[in-house]
Amino acid sequence: RNLQTRREEVKHAIEGQGKLTDELAAAIDAAATLAEGEDLYRPYKQKRRTRATMAKEKGLEPLAQVLFAQERDCPEPLEEAARYVDPDKGVETAEEALQGASGIVAEWISDDAEIRKLLRDLFWKKGSLCSVAAAKEPEDSVYRLYYDFRTPVSRAQGHQILAINRGEREELLKVSVELDRDLVLPMLNRRAVKPGSRSMAFVRAAVEDAYDRLIEPSVERETRNRLTEEADEGAIRTFGLNLKPLLMQPPVKGKVTMGLDPGYRMGCKVAVVDPTGKVLDTTVVYPTHGERGKNEAI
Repeated sequence: RNLQTRREEVKHAIEGQGKLTDELAAAIDAAATLAEGEDLYRPYKQKRRTRATMAKEKGLEPLAQVLFAQERDCPEPLEEAARYVDPDKGVETAEEALQGASGIVAEWISDDAEIRKLLRDLFWKKGSLCSVAAAKEPEDSVYRLYYDFRTPVSRAQGHQILAINRGEREELLKVSVELDRDLVLPMLNRRAVKPGSRSMAFVRAAVEDAYDRLIEPSVERETRNRLTEEADEGAIRTFGLNLKPLLMQPPVKGKVTMGLDPGYRMGCKVAVVDPTGKVLDTTVVYPTHGERGKNEAI
């Protein structure tokens, strides 16, 4: 229900900007998780002031578009950037113009829903959940097993995740999800960089910036949240399995048992079970409602 509600909210928000297409609406309706829906919404979401928005305010978006297109006849990045030098807009040099354009391209790469989905899967399959002691000389505690701990994300056990989260909340542990950059960057470059273009090195640098500054911290948080959700659900299932036989067992072996739930205005609930726990009878009595109620209860 939450997913369906969010799908409608996202479509309404994009439609309000006049940018909702049939293809985008179909993709949002097909989103299987909240995270996938948010990925599709990300390029249209109203953002706080970022490096990219400030660069756009300086008129550098056309420069970013030219360099990111990576056409065969694309000019040298520094030469093209020189055309956007404008001290009145706060662009003093060609290098500053390139830096601003790089921030815009990095945000475009970060907002790519397909890239986000691929990286989310990669973090889950190849990432490692790591924890270390927060202090240089940690005291002995129940978290000592996690003072230098590493396990694949896909094999992390629920009790480990919950313990690590508690240790982090108590400021005894520092926790991270790590993924080898050498696995990630080639994949991102294959999607974003066109070999042979003069702006290839510029785009490759923007890819690294997008991953280090925007994508990796975000996907790491999402992975931690997913681990916690699954650990919580597992703990609830285990608790339920342990609780059910406790609740269903006969109160006193070999005896018929009557139980009362005390109450005043709404009366006392009564239940009687046989030696196997089967319910024989239930009723409500009102022993506090005067002498007549007391006698009826007896």
